[in-house]
Amino acid sequence: MQMVSKEWIGTFAVAGMLMLLGCGGSTPQERETAAGGGDAHAQDDHNHDHGEGHDHPSEGPHHGDLVELGNEEYHGEVLHDDDGLVTIYILGGDAKTIVPIDASELTINVSHDGKPEQFTLVEAPEADDPEGKSSRFVISSPELVEHLENGSKAKMTVMIEGRSFSGAVVHSHHGHAH
Repeated sequence: MQMVSKEWIGTFAVAGMLMLLGCGGSTPQERETAAGGGDAHAQDDHNHDHGEGHDHPSEGPHHGDLVELGNEEYHGEVLHDDDGLVTIYILGGDAKTIVPIDASELTINVSHDGKPEQFTLVEAPEADDPEGKSSRFVISSPELVEHLENGSKAKMTVMIEGRSFSGAVVHSHHGHAH
């Protein structure tokens, strides 16, 4: 009887390991995203062709740089001028439609010379934004503009409908005049 018990234990151990490891070719990032924990699309080596299924616009309706938030649920459009004014518009998944949100601020975290720095943009509602909501956020910060211009690593974070969204801010030199 003990021999049968050891065989069953071995069988269950192997079956349990297979269940933990999973089947198929999904990566740990894909499994994390499927479980609601991460954003596999933000990975540089994601597994779909950008030419099939959907487009990734290169700029927003105000001709600013786009920041993907979530799995393209929202976008941020980043603009700045030579006077140091940084403006971010919140856009929908299509990267065209303005989306007013409840947040009163959003942040940009910058890493430069190995040092972190945080910038807070405050709400500046457009005239047609509903009461208590804003689709536009601003900060006057020549320092932030300089970091964006110099290609410092930057990440935007904002709360939308009770969820935190973040995305990499990548500067392409078309969101302003040089």
